Parts: sequence; C-alpha cells; structure tokens
Amino acid sequence: MIRRTLAAAGTGLLATAAGVAVAELLATATRPPAAPLVAVGATVVDGAPAPVKEWAVRTVGTYDKPLLLGGIALALAVLAAVAGVLARRRPAWRLLGPAVLGAVGAGAALTRPDARPTDVLPALAGAAVAAALLRRLPLPGLSRVRPARTAGPPADPSGPTRRVLVRNATLVALGTALAGVGTAVLRRANVADAARSRAAVRLPAPASPARPLPAGAAPGFRTPTAEFYRVDTALTVPRLDVDSWRLRLHGLVARPVELRFADLLDRGLIERDITLSCVSNEVGGPYVGTARWLGTPLAPLLRAAGIRAGADQLVARSSEGMTIGTPIATLLDGRDALLAVGMNGEPLTFEHGFPVRMLTPGLYGYAGACKWVTELEVTTFDAFDAYWVRRGWAREAPVRTASRIDRPAPFARPAAGPVTVAGVAWAQHRGIGAVEVSVDGGPWRPADLLPTASTDTWVQWRYAWSAPPGPHSLRVRATDGAGGVQPEQRRTPFPDGATGWHTISVTVR
Repeated sequence: MIRRTLAAAGTGLLATAAGVAVAELLATATRPPAAPLVAVGATVVDGAPAPVKEWAVRTVGTYDKPLLLGGIALALAVLAAVAGVLARRRPAWRLLGPAVLGAVGAGAALTRPDARPTDVLPALAGAAVAAALLRRLPLPGLSRVRPARTAGPPADPSGPTRRVLVRNATLVALGTALAGVGTAVLRRANVADAARSRAAVRLPAPASPARPLPAGAAPGFRTPTAEFYRVDTALTVPRLDVDSWRLRLHGLVARPVELRFADLLDRGLIERDITLSCVSNEVGGPYVGTARWLGTPLAPLLRAAGIRAGADQLVARSSEGMTIGTPIATLLDGRDALLAVGMNGEPLTFEHGFPVRMLTPGLYGYAGACKWVTELEVTTFDAFDAYWVRRGWAREAPVRTASRIDRPAPFARPAAGPVTVAGVAWAQHRGIGAVEVSVDGGPWRPADLLPTASTDTWVQWRYAWSAPPGPHSLRVRATDGAGGVQPEQRRTPFPDGATGWHTISVTVR
C-alpha cells in the first residue's frame, strides 16, 4: 500500500514537472513575464500584507526573491504529489489536478499589470502536458491486469506494468530535462542579447558635471554600484532593449510626447551625487547609498508637455507594471529630479533600472525612484493610488532625518584609549546641520562633520572617544539643515519611514 502510494505521488511529481518545464520553455521563448512560476510569485508578493513584506526585507534582504520562488516550487511539488495520489484513487483527478494548477498559473498571469491575453498559453500548455502524462503513465492500482495465457506458466501481471512505468517515466524525465536545458539556453541568450544592448550604449558627457568632492571627504563617500542596495518587487530582473525602449508622457498635459532613449540623451544631461534610501530601512539599516547619477532633468520635460490645472501627481510605470506616485510640486520645486541613465560613470545596470530610472532627491524610493520606467502619467492623487499607497503606505514620503554608526561595529571589542566612532547621517534636500554622539546615556557630544557634496547627499561624521575598559553603549542622533532633530521614539518603517536613534553595544578591552 505504501509503495503504491509513493509510486503514485512520484507519478504526479513527474507529470507536473514535465508540465512546468514545457510552460517555462514556452514562456521563455515567447514572453518571459508569462512564465507561470514568476506570475504566481508576483501575485503572492502583491497580496502579501505590509508587515510580511517588511519582515522579509528586514530578515533576508534581496534573498527574499529566490526564497519565494523556491517556496512556490516546493508547494507545487507537494500539490503535484497529492494530485498523483488522488488520481490513483479517482481517475477524474488525472484531469482535474492539472486543470486546477493550470488555472492558477493562467489566472496569475492575467492579473499582472502588463498582462496580455496570450499570457495564459504557457500555463495552459503546461497543464495539458501534465494531464496527458497522468493519463499515459501507469498508476499503481489503476493498471489492468493482463489475462493469463492459456499455455505455459501464468504471466506476472505486475511485470509489464512495472517495465512500462520505468520506460515511460525515463522518457518523461529525459524530456523534462531537455526542456529545462532549452529554457536555460534561451535565458542565457536573452541575457546575452540584453548585455550587448547595454554595452553598445555610449553616454555623452554631462552638460552640467557634478562638483568634485571637497577635500577632506573620507573614502567610501560613494557606494560602489555592485554594493548599492536593491529593494523591489521584481522576481526576475527586467532586461530591456535600449533600441526598442520608449517613454510615453501623457495624461493631464497639453502636449503628450513619446521619447526614445536617444531623445533623452539629446535633451542634455546633468550629473549629480545623490543619496537614495528605502522606506523599508530600519534604524541603522543598510538600505541607503550614495551614487553619482547621470540623467536628464525631469522638470523641463514636464513643463514642455504643459501640465494642466489641477494635476498634482506624476505616476511612473515600469516595464513590469510597478506604479510609483510623486507629487508634481516636488518635481518642480528646483531639486534635481532626474530620468537617470547612468550610475557611477557607467550606464545603469539592469538591477538598478537600465535603461532609464526616475530619481527624486528627498523622497523615499517608493515615492520617487521608479526603475525600468516606460511611462509617465500626469494625474491627481484623488484619481489614482500607486502600488504602495494601495497597500497602506503614505502618499507623500519625504525622507526622515536619520543617522547610523558604522564604526566600531556592534559588539566590537576595541582596545582602551582613543577610538574613532564614525558613520553617516542623511536628510536629503534638507541637509545635515549637526550630528551628536552619547556614550552610556550621558550628555550629547558634537561629532565632526566631513565635507560633503550637497544637501542631497549623506554626510560622513566622526567622533573622537577616549574609551575606558568595560561594556559601553553608543548612540547617535542628527539634526537636519532646517533645525529638525531626529526623534528618539522607535517606529517601524510602515507607513512612512522608521524613526529612532541608532544604538550599539561594544566592550572595550
């Protein structure tokens, strides 16, 4: 009994694996966003409550995406095994099980913001393959016993069935493996094509270069691109072709426009050092970085389009359907809001939005930094709630004043005597006026501020501490350029950014 149940479960797994392999191969060859696993994963991401998303970002960071896809694959394997067992007992499940899984995949594909009617085809094709195999592969308990021959010794009714099962299972496994190899080859080809597209980009020199960093700025002021944080909902990184990319500006404007990548470059580029931070960043967290960005100013483009009276929101849409809403007043108040094409002297990487992303100094990324942008719609906040706003986050999201201790590390064991306490503080577009450090809950002492590029970047700071032996706590707070002091009260990032003083413990030897 147990052996037959396990064999039936294995049959369900094998049939479903073959169906998934066919679906992924078809999607990769025609339209990668229609891949069922990715579509289901994206639907799960969209439906997850805000606390769950916060926990995932805080706990596993950018590993949340492969872990989610792995979890979906595991759940699918369990369902496939159950379907195989049910099909052994009730033949109708040979069709019903794959039909249910196919419907889930097709439904998920159709719910994506950029869905097309044909996006259901990979999931339906995979379901058809799985159903056909469940009907074809012998299931223990359902195979008919062959009648005994009239002459000679009686035939072993289990022998042919077992041989057929092994033969067919081997053929299906080989076919599944070949489909998987084909999918991998196609994906590598797609990645190579996209890489060639990016490699062909030649960015012109900026009409307005960034100012050189003042003398005295410490090493590490700018974050290397490879180390720059990435927080987004894309389960697979979009890899857009720069030649076919278009940006459509429409909505409440007098003169809608569609721009090619070359058109953006021809508008004249500016280069600026800007700090970008994520609203999901906990106090003292890593989701903040500074880079040298190259892009075309957004304000002149909006003014040229002719914003109609009453419009107060610009909705940016990405190639995979993300929507980010930004106050138009913020984009027109003189700050260097950009359609960025370059980062740290090179074209944007795919992970950071190639070929074009939006960037708004002073706002958290979810409210002003859309990656892989393909559409800008001028509208109103009353008419449309962007992706994160629909999930409870604040409509307007100015960056909160924040500071962090980077050295010494938490639980470090420095030697007694002079110890340099150092870190960064940021309040983009307001700047940092002061940073203070407190030891063991004692009085606040001013830290030295190192030279910085502008009010749109973080400030490096350091404090000379004469450290006595024993355990100690260090905490930091900042005051922004407008005189606002970083609040002490600890708050989680939801709905508009974390607050509190970063505190660490060390033991001086």
